[in-house]
Amino acid sequence: MHTDPIVIVEAKRTVIGTFQGALKDFKAPDLGALAIKGCLENLKELEESVDEVIMGCVLTAGLGQAPARQSVIKAGLRNNIPATTVNKVCGSGMRSIILAHDLIKAGSAKCIIAGGMESMTNAPYLSDKARAGLRMGHAKLTDHMFFDGLEDAYESGTLMGHYAEKTATKYGLSRQMQDTFALKSYERAKQAMDNGHFANQMTPVLVDKEGKLIDKDEPILNAKPEKIPQLKPAFAPDGTVTAANASGISDGAAALVLMPLSLANKLGLRPRAKIVGHAQYSHEPQWFTTAPIGAIRSLTQKVGWEISDVDLWEINEAFAVVTLAAIQELKLDPLKVNIHGGACALGHPIGATGARLVVSLLNALELNGLKRGIASPCIGGGEATAIAIEVMD
Repeated sequence: MHTDPIVIVEAKRTVIGTFQGALKDFKAPDLGALAIKGCLENLKELEESVDEVIMGCVLTAGLGQAPARQSVIKAGLRNNIPATTVNKVCGSGMRSIILAHDLIKAGSAKCIIAGGMESMTNAPYLSDKARAGLRMGHAKLTDHMFFDGLEDAYESGTLMGHYAEKTATKYGLSRQMQDTFALKSYERAKQAMDNGHFANQMTPVLVDKEGKLIDKDEPILNAKPEKIPQLKPAFAPDGTVTAANASGISDGAAALVLMPLSLANKLGLRPRAKIVGHAQYSHEPQWFTTAPIGAIRSLTQKVGWEISDVDLWEINEAFAVVTLAAIQELKLDPLKVNIHGGACALGHPIGATGARLVVSLLNALELNGLKRGIASPCIGGGEATAIAIEVMD
């Protein structure tokens, strides 16, 4: 068992594409491969040290066997690197990092690439009665993206946004508050993009044979912030949650390289941050929106931090109410939360976001000369994960 810290030596993400947008021809393993290649682009000698790849992916129907293994092969890595695919809904990418951390800590591996990937665009439609034979009449098609990604498993047909509405009511989060938050998310993301703050974390994507390179997040480029107040409620006629103050359906991937500090030193690699700790939290499925609050409380207690000790936060904007509720309940400084924008602006490729949060957090800390950060996504089914990192000197 390793007693020295587990560190992050590299962290990359692809650009994020809109639903049926620029990345429509890339399936999840393709995007995962690009994120993995991005991590190794400037560390090519590191490939020989990689023991395993763990990638989160939620919408796996139609992808073929072992999506994470496909990413390893497509990335051009050695054939003898095993791979594991993780499905913990929106926490898949972060859970992959947690598993990698614990495997290395236990001495079961020395170097693991962990992250997440999703092409919501390419999620197929399912015909669950076809196996037994459609004898006659009409058949039903089920949207894999909705059924396995965006709908509650315990109240059939109920979209996650329905529970976001309940959260808005519980915490007194008005439509204006949510819209203002979403607009701020967009402004922060746009400013970060324009100032080149995403450059260090980004892996551009070559999208056609003519050499067209996508190096900017499509949801930011396509946003129309002036229309935010005009949008109709998405989940209830008199509701407050809209397509703008919720995250967008999107495509993307993120990956990080983890190893013990001693190995990083041996290989002459600069450790960018250490993982201080991680936590999970679960309660009633319908209150998944508030699960990050519990995960963060558990994590800060575990690592011995006060809320005031944390320099920056990444709390996923699956819905604006998720982040707003956490800010309210934990008494967070809004100026320290999602400082380069969040999923309301960037989109939320569900299997990738948990890892993307850590990539974004690490880069934001480094850019601002700060040290401690916590990232947490809410997870369908009433759960959340959280990771604490500390930038290395």
